[in-house]
Amino acid sequence: MRLRIEQDVFVVRQLGREVARLVGLEVQDQTRLATAISEVGRVMLAESREAEVAFTIASNGVPVLEVAVRNPVPGDAARLAPHLGQVGRLVDTMEVGDEETGTVVRMVRRLPASAPKLTPERMDDIREGLAAHVPGTPLDELNVQNQQLIAALDEVRRQRDDLARLNAELEETNHGVMALYNQLSEELEETNRGVVALYAELDEKSVQLRAASEAKTRFLANVSHELRAPVTAIIGLGRLLTDPSSDSLTEEQRRQVELIRGSATDLLSLVNDLLDLAKAEAGRIEPNWAAVDLKAVFGQLRGTLRPLVTRPEVELIIEEPAVTTLRSDEVLLAQILRNLLTNALKFTAAGSVRLSARAVGDDVEFVVADTGTGISSELHERIFEEFYQVPGSQALNGRGTGLGLPYARRLAGLLGGALRVESTVGEGSTFTVRLPLS
Repeated sequence: MRLRIEQDVFVVRQLGREVARLVGLEVQDQTRLATAISEVGRVMLAESREAEVAFTIASNGVPVLEVAVRNPVPGDAARLAPHLGQVGRLVDTMEVGDEETGTVVRMVRRLPASAPKLTPERMDDIREGLAAHVPGTPLDELNVQNQQLIAALDEVRRQRDDLARLNAELEETNHGVMALYNQLSEELEETNRGVVALYAELDEKSVQLRAASEAKTRFLANVSHELRAPVTAIIGLGRLLTDPSSDSLTEEQRRQVELIRGSATDLLSLVNDLLDLAKAEAGRIEPNWAAVDLKAVFGQLRGTLRPLVTRPEVELIIEEPAVTTLRSDEVLLAQILRNLLTNALKFTAAGSVRLSARAVGDDVEFVVADTGTGISSELHERIFEEFYQVPGSQALNGRGTGLGLPYARRLAGLLGGALRVESTVGEGSTFTVRLPLS
């Protein structure tokens, strides 16, 4: 709406109150906003003899009504601001600034939670209602203001009477409170001494627990590190004994050596998982943030995991990612997906293991779905505990250590995301890793 004559100030006040009512503001807030608009319009019109008022609905987390009043006089903000100081108290925020086309005053009022949802259809209805709105005369507006003033005075009088009554009740209550306060003060002082002693004991226990946790982490790291060398040596010696260029072994000896090599390989996998988990617990893993090409990561996983598919009844499907890049740590992300895919292949006898990626808002979700044995709902969180394995489950390709899933969840947390599972016994499992795009 354009303001050209003084009567337009009354019209824009009516229009502002009608807009506030239609978008869901309460009655008192309607009056405050209408008063703020008319006062800004009056000041603007007095300075430039022309102004424009625009109403906008915006969303900054919560829906807001923004009213912008512009005049064609550039560089006028510093002169207008002192005249509008009291207006800012009627709205949530108010800004006075200069633009190329002139001076603008922006006022913002948040809509209450009880306001109706402003769908596109609702906005169209509001526009039609405003277009059909017939403004009243200045006398009509003066009558409305008088009614509002009378209602406000009645409310103030009622609140004053309530305040006087409450003060009398409060004074009477204070006498009882003071007596109770004196009694409670003595009891509180005695209790505080016990609380101080308890806190001292808790601090001591906390130090002990922290020391025990650090000792456990050091123990896992040191033992894992020391075990890797002899286990690797066992695997190497077993390979030498079964090498065709070495002295021939009997069938039974070859079988026993293969058992030794298999057990040592499983033990080495457990040692490596323990070492990785100890590093994660100790906070010694620092993500290397960079742009990650998901097509390259998926291609690498497709090549490295293909040899693990040893049964023709199982198909490994790694789809082309719907998201091409994200900012993360490529090595840690690949480790998470490799752990989930390897785990799925171990417990899938027939069907498929599928990896896909999709954008969800400002995040990306990596989904590993299998048609394996499935997990009952009461065990969905327990499988993320160290060394826990689902009772009765039997890995079809190598042994499970019970460390892959806890490690994957810790890495997902380090990358600013989370790992969750959905599974039904007999139908398969779906593991979802959700990470921020940046």
